[in-house]
Amino acid sequence: MASGAVLVRITGDGRIVEWSARAEALLGRSRSEAEGRTVPELLDGAPELAGALGAVSVRPVLSGAELTWEVREGRDAGAARRDQAVLRTLFTHAPMALYVLDRELRVLYSRDGVRDAAPSAAAPGAPDLPATLGLEDPVAERAVAGGVLDTGEPVLQRLVRAAPAGGTGRPVDLSLSYVRLQGPDGEVLGLIASALDVTDRERALHRLRVLETVRTTVGTRLEVTAVCRELADAVVPAFTGIVVVEVIDDVIRGEEPPLAPVDHEVPLRRAAFKGVLSAHAVGDVRRLPDGTPFSRVLQDLRPRLVPVTEDSAWLSADPARANSITVSGAHSLIVAPLTVRGQALGVVSFYRHRAEEPFDEDDIALASDVCAHAALCIDNARRFTRERTIAATVKRRLLPQRPSVPATLDVAQMHITGPGGGGAWFDVIELAGGRTLLVLGDVTGRGVATATTMGQLRTVIHALAGLDLEPDELMARLSDTAVRLAAERTRLPSGDPLNRQPLTAGCLIAVYDAVDHTCTLVRAGLSEPFLVLPGGDGAAVPAPGGPVLAGPDQAPFPETAFPMPAGSLLAVGNEDLLRGEPGLRVLLRDGADAPLPVLADDLSYELRDRHDTEKLILLARARGLPAERVLTLPLAEDLSAVPAARTAARARLGEWGVAPDAAFTAELIVSELVANAVRYGAPPFRLRLILDERLTCEVRDAGTSVPHLKHARQVDEDGRGLFIIASVADSWGIRYHPHGKTVWTRQNTGGPPVTGGPPQNH
Repeated sequence: MASGAVLVRITGDGRIVEWSARAEALLGRSRSEAEGRTVPELLDGAPELAGALGAVSVRPVLSGAELTWEVREGRDAGAARRDQAVLRTLFTHAPMALYVLDRELRVLYSRDGVRDAAPSAAAPGAPDLPATLGLEDPVAERAVAGGVLDTGEPVLQRLVRAAPAGGTGRPVDLSLSYVRLQGPDGEVLGLIASALDVTDRERALHRLRVLETVRTTVGTRLEVTAVCRELADAVVPAFTGIVVVEVIDDVIRGEEPPLAPVDHEVPLRRAAFKGVLSAHAVGDVRRLPDGTPFSRVLQDLRPRLVPVTEDSAWLSADPARANSITVSGAHSLIVAPLTVRGQALGVVSFYRHRAEEPFDEDDIALASDVCAHAALCIDNARRFTRERTIAATVKRRLLPQRPSVPATLDVAQMHITGPGGGGAWFDVIELAGGRTLLVLGDVTGRGVATATTMGQLRTVIHALAGLDLEPDELMARLSDTAVRLAAERTRLPSGDPLNRQPLTAGCLIAVYDAVDHTCTLVRAGLSEPFLVLPGGDGAAVPAPGGPVLAGPDQAPFPETAFPMPAGSLLAVGNEDLLRGEPGLRVLLRDGADAPLPVLADDLSYELRDRHDTEKLILLARARGLPAERVLTLPLAEDLSAVPAARTAARARLGEWGVAPDAAFTAELIVSELVANAVRYGAPPFRLRLILDERLTCEVRDAGTSVPHLKHARQVDEDGRGLFIIASVADSWGIRYHPHGKTVWTRQNTGGPPVTGGPPQNH
């Protein structure tokens, strides 16, 4: 009968000297209750306790000079046979290899489903388990197994790598587990070890990790070449030792990719490379040679596993690539297409070289999945590039190509385009009376929709500028237009991306008066402009701001007027550039007298590392208008003002050297304007002539009546004044003031204007 664990130890006179935990569990008596008592005393009154023990074995044990008796839990023959059957079945049919090891880790017994079984008894000098399994790092494994022998703490599912059986093929991944083997008396006999071949599982997990890395790291940027570099970084060295990414050149520029089969004359650009030696430089553009796996992939869009040997026929078609393959020691190649919707974007070549394992069929599936994700990211980047190109083209056509700048003002701009374009713009519009309208705006967002919105707002400003409105009223009407454009977006179908893109814009409008040497501005959302006065003193203009255009705030747009003498420099920027960049303010002060194009370049150099968003700064330097080129004449309150005005105008036009025909036309205009003002307006009356590139005639009165252009009949005695003015003048209009209005006309002088003296204040 087999013997089990020790239950009780009894002396020769029947006293219990040892009571095990197993005996306590079987008989329900604690150790303190049992030890020191005799067996009859323990069983007195409870004879059923003896039956609870079941079958037991008793054997004498000599401890020194004293004889004691061990009572062990016995097992019958059937139980022993069952135990043997369990062990036999486990060693024969278990999915893992099982090993019984001695204390030196030598194999006593094994059932290895992969290798031949070891002998049942370890011969002297026999190899231990790490050597038997051919582990790559047997020293570390012996230390782990020794720790289990010493501590009894099991080690489970330890992943190790073993050399291939027979020294050929691929290395094997094993999952090893160790459990200490102890005898009934607690003696350490050795270890039980299990080894499970998990090579296929580990390779599948590795492929999943590679694919997950590609999906999380490739496509973070919307630039084709950047996506290709991300792909190369993701697969080397995790999947391959060398990778070449070649993309059709038109795709990099945002053009539509061709359908397969791709014409052999289509050039490809080497967008990314990572490895030993590149056959061609990154960025090189060339067509793929015919008769190679790379050109074949672009014909049928099917990935290929290609063994690379010295006698591979296709190597002769591309000597440069063949040389790089030889130098790098590449021996296995997968060529996979970059394709979406049947369109070819390019080719990816994966090489394994030197000691790397050759590719297999499972690697083709992984390469296809990797390239499928990369192709989607490249196509997204291509679409973004195309949209950015369209947006930049639209914006470039909508911005003033060569703004018409009057002689009273010097203008330059510093423009840094951001990624994807933007909505920043500027305008310089000449107004009557020696005035110039300066506009700088910025529509939030990027892309074609932002560029077209910018063009709409710019068109509105040009239309409103023709009405000669005050800056605050012009801004208010521009805001009304922006609100209507924003409302149109909300009425678009819910699937339209523009429906979810809010419309807001910032704008600054300034009117420079070269006669009065003043500037009046109003701003909506943008920061204060920066003014540098003659002499170099500069500071931000303390102008209160209004709400952004089309925003929720309906507050008015306050107007601010300040002196701007000749030689002053006004700078207006978006994104709070002038307030948030101290270096720009220093450059503006130091470069107050420098040519504006040079100053604009200096500002761009200061912002050379700030290309994340679009930046625009408009520079305007006042030149003013000489006093001798302006005639200001107060007029009488009756019709005697008409001949007086004609006489004064004739004299000043003669001094200015205006051509006789132009002077006669100007006298006629002065007569009609003054006569209309005296008849229908209110005093005081004032005539002003201004000569710059053209001649401006202005008559101001305090009346609020609105002049109307009439088409008088032949029998009518009046109503022809404005009709005559509109016929002979190049342009005319009305400018309203808080206490009256000004009717003005502009006409060519028929010759170059007389150059006046230095600018002066008026």
